[in-house]
Amino acid sequence: MDYSEPVAKLIDEFKRLPGIGGKSAQRLAFFVLRRPRAEVDAFIDALREVKEKIVFCSVCNNLTDVDPCLYCANPKRDRSIICIVEEPYNLVAIEKTRSFKGLYHIIHGSLSPIRGIGPDELMLNNLLPRLLPENNEGTEVKEIIVATNPTTEGEATANYIARLLKPLGVKVTRIAMGMPVGSDLEYVDEVTMDRALANRHEI
Repeated sequence: MDYSEPVAKLIDEFKRLPGIGGKSAQRLAFFVLRRPRAEVDAFIDALREVKEKIVFCSVCNNLTDVDPCLYCANPKRDRSIICIVEEPYNLVAIEKTRSFKGLYHIIHGSLSPIRGIGPDELMLNNLLPRLLPENNEGTEVKEIIVATNPTTEGEATANYIARLLKPLGVKVTRIAMGMPVGSDLEYVDEVTMDRALANRHEI
């Protein structure tokens, strides 16, 4: 079915979103067309604002509107433990447990030769400087928890990080597999995540 050019362009833009196919893109486009102008303007403003105001935290790479982010700036967090996760929404999954009080490091992806993602594409460059007490408010990092997803890519990433950090003498642990292999941290419930953190093991 042929749509007018503005509608076709909107559908094409929605199809760029992850998990959105042709039919879903059409539904979203026509949903937008049916909404009042004020709602659409608010949606446009929200998109523009997130691109203008959200930056990477200079310490942990979290997405934030203040630098450093609220986690890195919180004096009550345990600075001797750093948990490495793939994406910002993985951090949210761990925070839901209310049991982890350390800091985070978000690498924004996982190793995947098929998708052309190597170590240089991951945000790991600012991790090693964080291990020095002078860069961590005088606190020595005693443990790095690798909480990458339990997938082939996540396991490869965890092993790479372990090989990178082991020579430095820091304890490197991996979250226990208290969740099905192939699942995503984003969809793990609080109890499973809490057990996975509690039963982590050294790599």
